[in-house]
This record gives sequence, C-alpha cells and structure tokens, in this order.
Amino acid sequence: MKSPAVYMLASQRNGTLYIGVTSNLIQRVWQHREGLAEGFTKQYDVKTLVWYEQHETMESAIGREKAMKKWLRKWKLATIEKTNPDWRDLWPEILGTETSTNIPAIIPAPQTVIPTQAGIQKNENAVVSKPLDSRLRGNDEEEGLL
Repeated sequence: MKSPAVYMLASQRNGTLYIGVTSNLIQRVWQHREGLAEGFTKQYDVKTLVWYEQHETMESAIGREKAMKKWLRKWKLATIEKTNPDWRDLWPEILGTETSTNIPAIIPAPQTVIPTQAGIQKNENAVVSKPLDSRLRGNDEEEGLL
C-alpha cells in the first residue's frame, strides 16, 4: 500500500488517539506496532490502526492530517465510529490478510459531523519559503525511521 494516507491509531476503544500521515501506510503502522517510532505512540502504547484514508497526493494528505489534529476529540471519535464501530484493528486489512466489506479502502471525508474547514486556515497572499516537510519529500529513510 504505497500511497499517501492519513491514519488514526488508538491505545484501546475510546482511548488515547494519534493522527499521522505517511506515504507508506503498511511500513509506518508496522513501525508504530514494533515500537520503532519514537515519541508519543511509543510512550503511550498507541498501536492499533482504527481508521485510515488514502489520498492521491501527499500535499492533500498532509493538509488533512493538519486539519484533523485541530479537531475536537468527539469529531475524531465520530469519524472512527462511522466506519469502524467495533474499533477493530485494521492492520490485517491493510496487509491483505483479512478482507472487510464494512470498511472501504478509501474512506470519504465526514460530511455532517465535522465542519469542512475545521482547523484549516487559508491565507491567499502567503508565500511559502521554507523547505518541504520530510514527509512530503518522502525521506523517511534519511531520518532513521526504517
């Protein structure tokens, strides 16, 4: 599954949540599960993939991740509950070892629970002069995350 994706991990049902973005969902979730991703998920034992959404471009995935990180917790929970009400671990699904008819590979954005511009701030006159985020460049290997 080598394509841009936004994902949510949980420690347990209604537990600690983590939102991330990656260009390789299988590799990144494996890193979280194995405790190779230093930081929040390792510290709080957040390893269960409960939601993901694939994107056509890394730019759109990063934008979605940034917006979702600003959401209220109840919006995040509603997003998970909408497509994964049993809070199943979706790891077998992305590996292809389990098929699911309940959860589509590409999950549509929530339409009624969450305002479409929640957490998104636009400045039409902004000029971006800083280098691209390493996630956008796809340099996970260079940062020692493999």
